[in-house]
Amino acid sequence: LKRRQRDWAVCQPDFDDAQYLKDEIGWRVADKVFDLTKFNPVALDIGCGMGHIAPHMIKENVGKLIQCDMSEQMVKRSKGPDDKEVGIERVVCDEETLELFTADHFDLLLSSLSAHWINDLPQWFRRCYEILKPDCPFIGALLAEDTLFELRCSLQLAELERCGGVGSHISPFIKPPDIGSLLNLAGFDMVTLDSDEVEVGYPNMLALMYDLQLMAESHCTFSRSRTIRRDVLIAADAIYRVMYAKEGKYPATFRVISFIGWKPGPEMPKPAKRGSQNLSFKDLSKIVEDPELMKSLAKKKDNGDNK
Repeated sequence: LKRRQRDWAVCQPDFDDAQYLKDEIGWRVADKVFDLTKFNPVALDIGCGMGHIAPHMIKENVGKLIQCDMSEQMVKRSKGPDDKEVGIERVVCDEETLELFTADHFDLLLSSLSAHWINDLPQWFRRCYEILKPDCPFIGALLAEDTLFELRCSLQLAELERCGGVGSHISPFIKPPDIGSLLNLAGFDMVTLDSDEVEVGYPNMLALMYDLQLMAESHCTFSRSRTIRRDVLIAADAIYRVMYAKEGKYPATFRVISFIGWKPGPEMPKPAKRGSQNLSFKDLSKIVEDPELMKSLAKKKDNGDNK
């Protein structure tokens, strides 16, 4: 069902105009790659869509990028790296099973705003762990709980008023703490999570719903309500405007959880032993104000002393 949604969306004339959110989050994921000190010969972009990460990859960070997506139409039109020295390969593959890839194959895994459509996240994280080489990271971002809460509440209130009950119109999202737990259960170490909210303003509720269709992010479960009555839509728009409108715009909140986890290996950095430090946080202000001490600490770091 999701594949059909993506194939339909990419063929619409206004498709490119609705990719602003995915382009922004793709850039944020790519920005985290720039923080890595290691070179990554082969990287995999899981659920690449139109290639929202690829344009930002540079030869200093990635040797070759493999883009995979379940939608053949998406893969055909996906953008490649602006840096032409970065190799590119496009693969049509079920991003849930990743059956085309062998164990310990990739130096870097990337995923931007596609993992929230995975049916079995625990198994998916374990599969990602399997195809990643030791000492290598998995960097990604996905939509989490409270995403589109304005739209959800407006539709529920309108249906309660007009129909006496509520239908399923917005897919469920994972809770942020569960993401870290799933990464740890899959075997990843040094897991880090960041939470951010992106708010986008729309002229009305229908404009938001149309853009969600063009993003291929509209509701996608077999138990969903097939249609919404016209009077329910009119009532929901009025509720949305009264409860949430700001300066004439209908705000839509997207809660984005960014994560990074490392597959353990012999060369993976490890925290220093408890009590091995030779400085205290209470002296931090003195350290910052003392240039000579800062130089001394930097020299120790260059020599491999991480205490």
